[in-house]
Amino acid sequence: MEFSNLLIQWYLQNKRDLPWRNTVNPYHIWLSEIMLQQTRVAQGLPYFLSFTSSFPTVFDLANADEEQVLKLWQGLGYYSRARNLHNTAKLVAFERGGIFPDNYKELLQLKGVGEYTAAAIASFSYNEVVPVVDGNVFRILSRYFDIETDIASSGAKKEFTELASELIPHDNPALFNQAIMEFGALQCVPKNPDCGTCVLNSGCLALQKNKVNELPVKLKKTKVRNRYFNYLVFSDDNQNHIVRKRTEKGIWHNLYEFPLIETAAEVDFDTISKLIFEEYGSKFEIFSIKPLKNDVILHKLSHQHLHIRFFRVSVQGEMENAMSYESMISLPFPIVIYNFIEKDLP
Repeated sequence: MEFSNLLIQWYLQNKRDLPWRNTVNPYHIWLSEIMLQQTRVAQGLPYFLSFTSSFPTVFDLANADEEQVLKLWQGLGYYSRARNLHNTAKLVAFERGGIFPDNYKELLQLKGVGEYTAAAIASFSYNEVVPVVDGNVFRILSRYFDIETDIASSGAKKEFTELASELIPHDNPALFNQAIMEFGALQCVPKNPDCGTCVLNSGCLALQKNKVNELPVKLKKTKVRNRYFNYLVFSDDNQNHIVRKRTEKGIWHNLYEFPLIETAAEVDFDTISKLIFEEYGSKFEIFSIKPLKNDVILHKLSHQHLHIRFFRVSVQGEMENAMSYESMISLPFPIVIYNFIEKDLP
């Protein structure tokens, strides 16, 4: 079909030279696909290189300590991916002898591997004829074929997967999947694509009907929750600090942070001072409290906006289980806290 042939020709001329494209090793391909979920290639590439250097095989990753994995992942976000990655590495290494499943259906059974990732691994490693369908594919197909189905609707995935299945060449599914993903990343981008130079422009119905910026249709809006985090940087006479591990479910599970007072809204200094004394006055001899940064840090996650402030709470004497600066920075922190420790902690 002309669509598939043009797409593949474009890819062969324009593809980026990326390390996971020069192998059929399922470990490397799985690693790259997990890292590139909701992450740009430019951001994910250094992490891929760090992981493959530190953990050359799935056995190395499986035998690593979780904190080591989380520390290497620090800054990449969506930390459940790292925990699932580690758990799956253990399963593959210890229960499957280091051998990844070699087909789409079995790959789907791995923790953290959804339909898109399973299709990518199955086609790139084993040349299985199964299409990848993600945001890039929704966008390209909806524009080219003028499909107005809401991509957030329940039946959208099935509709687009069936269309992609008709388009994918059976003799080289891996090349087609790589091509359509790259085309969405570089050419048929979400906003203001350069349709004048597009190899598919003569057949693109959205271009013909002047609907490029209207497609794909996505009606469902993500609800964003605002949260207000007040971090307490306790400092004793030795300039040591208290940190804790977030063991509860939710964001940043098993990462470290300073003691936290979460409020329903942004509160003034007098209110936070009162809350600190109420919560910790019996545990520490608090000498002074002062903001460590004047500005509230807005840290945006997919479904949450975190309004973060840091307060230095000076404590007289020595605190039990307090840590030095050097010890702290070796731990895995959410990147917003790590950046504060590295740049702004006096």
